[in-house]
Amino acid sequence: MCAKSATPTGELPAKARPLVAYLRERVREEGAIYVKSRFIAEELSLSSKEIGSFMKRLSESETGPAVEAWSYTNGTTWRVSEE
Repeated sequence: MCAKSATPTGELPAKARPLVAYLRERVREEGAIYVKSRFIAEELSLSSKEIGSFMKRLSESETGPAVEAWSYTNGTTWRVSEE
Protein backbone atom coordinates (compact mmCIF):
# COMPACT_ATOMS: atom_id res chain seq x y z
CA MET A 1 0.00 0.00 0.00
CA CYS A 2 1.32 3.45 -0.82
CA ALA A 3 1.83 6.14 1.79
CA LYS A 4 -0.35 9.21 1.39
CA SER A 5 0.32 12.73 2.50
CA ALA A 6 -2.25 14.66 4.47
CA THR A 7 -3.99 16.71 1.82
CA PRO A 8 -7.21 18.56 2.65
CA THR A 9 -10.37 17.04 1.17
CA GLY A 10 -11.26 20.34 -0.47
CA GLU A 11 -8.17 20.27 -2.66
CA LEU A 12 -9.74 18.17 -5.43
CA PRO A 13 -11.80 20.23 -7.86
CA ALA A 14 -15.53 19.63 -8.28
CA LYS A 15 -14.80 18.24 -11.74
CA ALA A 16 -12.97 15.31 -10.06
CA ARG A 17 -16.00 14.22 -8.03
CA PRO A 18 -17.47 12.00 -10.78
CA LEU A 19 -14.07 10.29 -11.07
CA VAL A 20 -13.91 9.59 -7.34
CA ALA A 21 -17.48 8.23 -7.38
CA TYR A 22 -16.70 6.10 -10.45
CA LEU A 23 -13.54 4.64 -8.87
CA ARG A 24 -15.26 3.90 -5.56
CA GLU A 25 -18.13 2.14 -7.35
CA ARG A 26 -15.79 0.01 -9.48
CA VAL A 27 -13.63 -0.95 -6.48
CA ARG A 28 -16.73 -1.79 -4.43
CA GLU A 29 -18.04 -4.05 -7.21
CA GLU A 30 -14.77 -5.58 -8.45
CA GLY A 31 -12.13 -5.17 -5.73
CA ALA A 32 -8.75 -3.72 -6.70
CA ILE A 33 -8.72 -2.62 -10.35
CA TYR A 34 -6.14 -1.56 -12.92
CA VAL A 35 -7.19 1.24 -15.27
CA LYS A 36 -5.83 3.62 -17.88
CA SER A 37 -6.85 7.25 -17.97
CA ARG A 38 -7.98 7.14 -21.59
CA PHE A 39 -10.57 4.43 -20.89
CA ILE A 40 -12.01 6.22 -17.86
CA ALA A 41 -12.06 9.49 -19.82
CA GLU A 42 -14.34 7.94 -22.45
CA GLU A 43 -16.84 6.87 -19.79
CA LEU A 44 -16.80 10.17 -17.86
CA SER A 45 -16.63 12.61 -20.80
CA LEU A 46 -13.36 14.12 -19.56
CA SER A 47 -10.00 14.21 -21.31
CA SER A 48 -7.41 11.57 -20.51
CA LYS A 49 -5.09 14.40 -19.48
CA GLU A 50 -7.65 15.60 -16.91
CA ILE A 51 -8.13 12.05 -15.60
CA GLY A 52 -4.36 11.55 -15.34
CA SER A 53 -3.98 14.80 -13.43
CA PHE A 54 -6.81 13.89 -11.04
CA MET A 55 -5.40 10.37 -10.55
CA LYS A 56 -2.00 11.79 -9.64
CA ARG A 57 -3.62 14.15 -7.13
CA LEU A 58 -5.67 11.28 -5.69
CA SER A 59 -2.50 9.21 -5.30
CA GLU A 60 -1.04 12.00 -3.16
CA SER A 61 -4.15 12.73 -1.08
CA GLU A 62 -6.25 11.24 1.68
CA THR A 63 -9.36 11.80 -0.45
CA GLY A 64 -10.94 8.96 -2.37
CA PRO A 65 -9.76 5.43 -2.98
CA ALA A 66 -6.10 4.38 -2.78
CA VAL A 67 -4.53 5.16 -6.16
CA GLU A 68 -1.00 4.36 -7.29
CA ALA A 69 0.80 4.51 -10.61
CA TRP A 70 1.42 0.85 -11.41
CA SER A 71 3.16 0.70 -14.78
CA TYR A 72 3.69 2.67 -17.96
CA THR A 73 2.98 1.14 -21.36
CA ASN A 74 1.30 3.49 -23.82
CA GLY A 75 0.11 5.56 -20.86
CA THR A 76 0.10 5.07 -17.11
CA THR A 77 -1.77 2.12 -15.68
CA TRP A 78 -3.24 3.00 -12.30
CA ARG A 79 -3.96 0.51 -9.52
CA VAL A 80 -7.02 1.53 -7.53
CA SER A 81 -8.07 -0.17 -4.29
CA GLU A 82 -10.10 0.56 -1.18
CA GLU A 83 -9.22 3.58 0.94
